[in-house]
Amino acid sequence: MPTESGSCSSARQAKQKRKSHSLSIRRTNSSEQERTGLPREMLEGQIVSSFKTTTSRAVCQLVKEYIGHRDGIWDVSVARTQPVVLGTASADHTALLWSIETGKCLVKYAGHVGSVNSIKFHPSEQLALTASGDQTAHIWRYVVQLPTPQPVADTSQQISGEDEIECSDKDEPDIDGDVSSDCPTVRMPLTSLKSHQGVVIAADWLVGGKQAVTASWDRTANLYDVETSELVHSLTGHDQELTHCCTHPTQRLVVTSSRDTTFRLWDFRDPSIHSVNVFQGHTDTVTSAVFTVGDNVVSGSDDRTVKVWDLKNMRSPIATIRTDSAINRINVCVGQKIIALPHDNRQVRLFDMSGVRLARLPRSSRQGHRRMVCCSAWSEDHPICNLFTCGFDRQAIGWNINIPALLQEK
Repeated sequence: MPTESGSCSSARQAKQKRKSHSLSIRRTNSSEQERTGLPREMLEGQIVSSFKTTTSRAVCQLVKEYIGHRDGIWDVSVARTQPVVLGTASADHTALLWSIETGKCLVKYAGHVGSVNSIKFHPSEQLALTASGDQTAHIWRYVVQLPTPQPVADTSQQISGEDEIECSDKDEPDIDGDVSSDCPTVRMPLTSLKSHQGVVIAADWLVGGKQAVTASWDRTANLYDVETSELVHSLTGHDQELTHCCTHPTQRLVVTSSRDTTFRLWDFRDPSIHSVNVFQGHTDTVTSAVFTVGDNVVSGSDDRTVKVWDLKNMRSPIATIRTDSAINRINVCVGQKIIALPHDNRQVRLFDMSGVRLARLPRSSRQGHRRMVCCSAWSEDHPICNLFTCGFDRQAIGWNINIPALLQEK
């Protein structure tokens, strides 16, 4: 089936017609037929950055830029085993693994024939799970040798999270040649998961890593046995395309998000049955929903809100964050309960679980994202970078967030 990746220039033109995140994925995942969408619903009333105000000023430092993809980056993830590496999934049909410290590309995965829409690392082995527009999810093994970090002069800037200098919308990171051409390339997966009839937009490992779940534009999520590649469950019920899936770190729970404005909680703790609960509360596409501490789930939406939910009470959220731009794939710093919000408008904002805005990551003519920010990922224990973001400007960025100062001034 033919596929195409397109260019960032095409994405900018498409964004004028429809939300860039959805349309650009449709462009790069061309195995799905192009369909005309309805115009974005306009929110009524005054848009505010948060339902609570704060005077916090946090030092947020840009540490490293990871540049090498030839098209937009949809997803970023951090390995959960040693050696700890950064993974990125791109519309250029590849996934890349990076040295966090040096920014060097370590492994290139080129087994997909469509946009790579997500990447997740196995909880205990050197395995990666990628979802693609070619209607498959791949499990592949990687072997990396981390380069020795070289001391460099500190040229980064420490800028208050609320300070910002506008940068040109035409700026792009410079890519001199193919930086991934010198690193080892993996071209064949260990396992290919093939049951979907549309773009596979996301995938994740269930606790223990023996099963994996995928989310697709065919409106279903599939649960697979990793060893046999067999389909265990097909999860149906969403009325429109799925946008994301996430698994609980310690329990057999899955949340799936959809363009139907809902997200669903699937419970596989009892092997004889699986139950489902539907969460309603957003007025536009739910772009992601993720588990956090205790019995909480955090959801983000194109309706420009983030909602914090208690799994024991599905009727209404316990906190709501209102922003001025659509929100993409969020991530929660579990230990410190900080939510990182990547926005369509190139901003990345940090909030606590009660809705207090803590900081906005610096963006200027010299640093920060120059296009829509697609995803965020925390790595709480890493000594150099504890937050990563990626966007359609073809780069991932590693940040150091001074969390103690952030919470002290809260």
